[in-house]
Amino acid sequence: MSTPDEAAALVRTTDNVGFPLGPGAPAQFLEALGRRTDWTDLRLSGALLAVFSDVFMHPNVHYLSGFFGPLERLLRDQGANIGFVPADFRRFTRLYAELSPRVMSTAAAPPDADGWCSLSLHAGASVGELHKVGADPERLLVVEVSPRFPRTFGVLPDHRHALHVDEIDVLIESDVEPPAMAEAAPTDVDRAIAEHVRSLVPDGATLQTGIGGVPSMVATLLADGPGGDYGVHSEMFTTGLMRLHQAGKVTNRKGTYDGLSVATFAFGDRALYDWLHENEEVAFLPVELVNDPDVISANRLSITLNGAMAIDISGQVVADTIDGRQYSGIGGHEDFVSASALSLDSRSIICMPSTALVGGVRRSRIVPWFGAGTVITTPRHQVDVVITEYGIAELQGHTVHQRGEALAAVAHPDFREELADAAKRASGGESPVIPDIS
Repeated sequence: MSTPDEAAALVRTTDNVGFPLGPGAPAQFLEALGRRTDWTDLRLSGALLAVFSDVFMHPNVHYLSGFFGPLERLLRDQGANIGFVPADFRRFTRLYAELSPRVMSTAAAPPDADGWCSLSLHAGASVGELHKVGADPERLLVVEVSPRFPRTFGVLPDHRHALHVDEIDVLIESDVEPPAMAEAAPTDVDRAIAEHVRSLVPDGATLQTGIGGVPSMVATLLADGPGGDYGVHSEMFTTGLMRLHQAGKVTNRKGTYDGLSVATFAFGDRALYDWLHENEEVAFLPVELVNDPDVISANRLSITLNGAMAIDISGQVVADTIDGRQYSGIGGHEDFVSASALSLDSRSIICMPSTALVGGVRRSRIVPWFGAGTVITTPRHQVDVVITEYGIAELQGHTVHQRGEALAAVAHPDFREELADAAKRASGGESPVIPDIS
């Protein structure tokens, strides 16, 4: 066993260190890196930080993030040397291979009787690179274990979801708690959106949900409602999906990985982590499998649920930026949206409130067109259904004019006329944009 500072001392002043996103990040190892000040050119690769370290503010440290969370936004705003990589979550498996960090590190559960350290709350894109580093004597594998991390499982024989102590170069023993993500309390708007979503979820559906009040409310409604026989195939396993299990509504007769709820990471509260401990109903698999559109579409009645920041009348979706500034990341958004189009009985649902308050002014999230500098997350041809608190807009197979009319109908009433007019201008393949004749 090594201390965090002893492990950090093995990192060179010029080096390349990779670690998983969110609850997979090794908290005390990163904090120990922050206690060093001698960095010349340290490169860190991760995403969705859930632990802060002074290392990220060092002028000679560059942090490459694949997904911005609150801490990434804080680092950016405080002038840290941070860069964003636009890529689907599953593509980060390849990016890790291309970056080939000399040092890889992860959080894990303590070794079992056979020497296996469960990767606990995260499989993601780093599993393959962790094993590669462990097998390479020229590279360094640092694993931070804590008994507070649940022991979870993969699918044998190919995906054990664990590292063996024989692979590990440096083992840090800690008692750190895994980072928690509190559930957002659902608003009245969230409840209205969730009710609309529930109307599109048949018995036997295979579900994917994400972060936020709407997915949480949807899971609650399904858990409390009369339906059932659901499957779970979701990038993130949440507290809401746990409730669905606890209500006896999950059978996982979905056609792939039958009998198992599939995810690539979990993020929630202590109750979720305790429930996941040694729970053989949930399998953690690498993201290149979980987020593969072909695998997703092979599930019975796949229903995917994603959020958005804004959408225009043609169906283009902005989901990870606000006014061009990075807010979150692409993650599995595109993978789960596109996967549903591969199966006739599947649906891809994009949810968002109809408006947002910006500087005290109500602005529509549904707009006639996007301005210069807008960063599109999902192209219009991928989008199936859009839901706001005002209803359901069916877009798949509709013209731009018809899409605009459907979206205007679920927009806030104050903005419907403008949207309907733009939709009319878009008829026949024309542009909805009002020409500038000044």
